[in-house]
Amino acid sequence: MGHALRQSATTFTYADYCRWPDDERWELIDGVAYAMAAPSLTHQTVVGELFRQIANHLVGKPCRPFVAPFDVRLPHGNEADDDISTVVQPDITVVCDPAKLDERGCRGAPDWAIEVLSPGTAAKDQIQKLAAYERAGVREVWLVHPTDGVVSVYALNPQGRYGRPAIHETIGTLAPALFADFLLDWDLVFQEIHARRSPPPTADAPCPPEP
Repeated sequence: MGHALRQSATTFTYADYCRWPDDERWELIDGVAYAMAAPSLTHQTVVGELFRQIANHLVGKPCRPFVAPFDVRLPHGNEADDDISTVVQPDITVVCDPAKLDERGCRGAPDWAIEVLSPGTAAKDQIQKLAAYERAGVREVWLVHPTDGVVSVYALNPQGRYGRPAIHETIGTLAPALFADFLLDWDLVFQEIHARRSPPPTADAPCPPEP
């Protein structure tokens, strides 16, 4: 989400991240800092409806959903928080282990991460960020492509790798592997966007007067 910029060759940690201005949004991936610009209306519309459906399904269940900005710290091992070099903000995060949650966000791999791709960050989200999710052990990742109308679904295999994604059109319904009893309704997700893109109906031209 937003526009990603490499700021310098310097590597950063979570300790640096916590000192940056509160009115700026950043992600760290392997010590590289990426600035995050304000997301578009389409992006926020998609994220909002995805979150609404997921949150409604998880009411009363142990797993908890969070919408960005929500920090997810992905340590390489047992390093202290200050030394962590990967801190990301998935558009939607679902965490089923309450021990991973604290007032700073989530430390460790969430169970499900969803990214709604924007032109400025699509490469980063599909390469560096996806690799960070795989390394950390995020069980399921959805990369939603609003312009192309598809979602790429990555599921961790027994070897701890994602392999080839399953590609689905964003029409009808789709169940995540984590919650087989939940059908996400893509038509609701994109209903408002399709309505904005559809031209308004035009009135029929009046019939010419009879001679």
